[in-house]
Amino acid sequence: MPYIIFMSKKNTQYVCQACGTIHSKWAGQCTGCGEWNTLVEEVAEKPSPFAKGARTPTSKSTLEFVALSGHETPQPRRKSGISEFDRVCGGGLVPGCAMLIGGDPGIGKSTILLQVVADLSKSFHCAYISGEESIDQVRLRAERLGLSKATVELTAATNVNDIIATLKSGPQLYQVVVIDSIQTMYLDQLDSAPGTVAQVRACAAELIRVTKDLGICLFLVGHVTKEGMIAGPRVLEHMVDTVLYFEGERGHAFRILRAVKNRFGPTDEIGVFEMTDKGLAQVTNPSALFLAERSEPVSGSVVFAGIEGTRPVLVEIQALVAPSTFGTPRRAVIGWDTNRLAMVVAVLETRCGVQLGGRDIYLNVAGGLRVTEPAADLAVAAALLSAAFNVPFAGDAVVFGELALSGEIRAVAQSELRAKEAAKLGFAKIFRPRIRKAGKAKENEVLETITLGHLRDLLPFFGDRKKKKEEAE
Repeated sequence: MPYIIFMSKKNTQYVCQACGTIHSKWAGQCTGCGEWNTLVEEVAEKPSPFAKGARTPTSKSTLEFVALSGHETPQPRRKSGISEFDRVCGGGLVPGCAMLIGGDPGIGKSTILLQVVADLSKSFHCAYISGEESIDQVRLRAERLGLSKATVELTAATNVNDIIATLKSGPQLYQVVVIDSIQTMYLDQLDSAPGTVAQVRACAAELIRVTKDLGICLFLVGHVTKEGMIAGPRVLEHMVDTVLYFEGERGHAFRILRAVKNRFGPTDEIGVFEMTDKGLAQVTNPSALFLAERSEPVSGSVVFAGIEGTRPVLVEIQALVAPSTFGTPRRAVIGWDTNRLAMVVAVLETRCGVQLGGRDIYLNVAGGLRVTEPAADLAVAAALLSAAFNVPFAGDAVVFGELALSGEIRAVAQSELRAKEAAKLGFAKIFRPRIRKAGKAKENEVLETITLGHLRDLLPFFGDRKKKKEEAE
């Protein structure tokens, strides 16, 4: 009599790779986040590895509370020696912190981390765990960067269980660990492939738990999607202490390391680096570098005094207004928000009578920096007016101010800090909003301050310069 063998059928589920929502059957659109074609079939997870050794649901366990007034002796931060990197981290690395670094492929994530651990290895025990490259490939990069003599322990591994066992049982406790990258790691307890939502979430949770227990400074390298966001579940950014984004255009040598989340320092802080043949070189004075290629004043060029994190940064905003050859005018923007440009154009047309709606508009922030603060509204409006009238703006002036829909120019924070940076770089004038609060605003003694209350107040400056230009011609 033949034997009949019954095979247990594996339970499968469909998991959204963008938000982690679980579906019982495949669909073209995720009902959780609305993204299309993100559902991937995975084997249903076994009991969570985090539940090992946990109490049964019927057991009763009490929690121990402590007073809020307790005092803990803060441990000194671990400084890498790269001042721009330490600035973004809030002054150095906090023991037990987990940091997630994302960026486009080839932007320099592995390069900057190799330079950081090489400097940290002078004072701390560091390990570099590569899941994408072989040991020989990492050694070639270190030799190119001149870091082959650094005392960094290197290995290639993707099994998180093996990594955790090594970190716990090593002859010497590791103080800084780099995982490159989290999308290549996997846990044996899960049947899904590396890089899926389940694996990324579980691997990150296990590594962060060990990091907190042993006081390790952990760096996780994360891939990014085509939208520029870190791939995997959004919960990954909530699990870590710090999230850093490495930004930059391939056509520019500048790289911007931006902190979008930091539990131990200011958010939205930036560090500026320059890509060279010897790796990434830090730029201590980014304003001078961003303005280094400015020549004589041309129409459509305005210098904006911005604030990135805690530091003032001066960048050049370039605008070009040209006749439209198509029925729909074109709007091309690099380094700024397209919707905010549409708002500025609408205010110029409605409140100032400057017709720009039927013309092509091109806007660019020089140097590859992305400006996000509303204080750039006035500088963009000045650049558009300069390009529309074909009249150069004052080359020795900086501009900042937020624009309201009524055309009013509203005050922005840290005006004095912006003015000091402009004076340090040799500018003579500053166009700023009018202070409407009680009392007189503190004026800069070096700069000639021109206050504006409405966008219409900016038009006479172009009229005077246009008249002088016609007289000179």
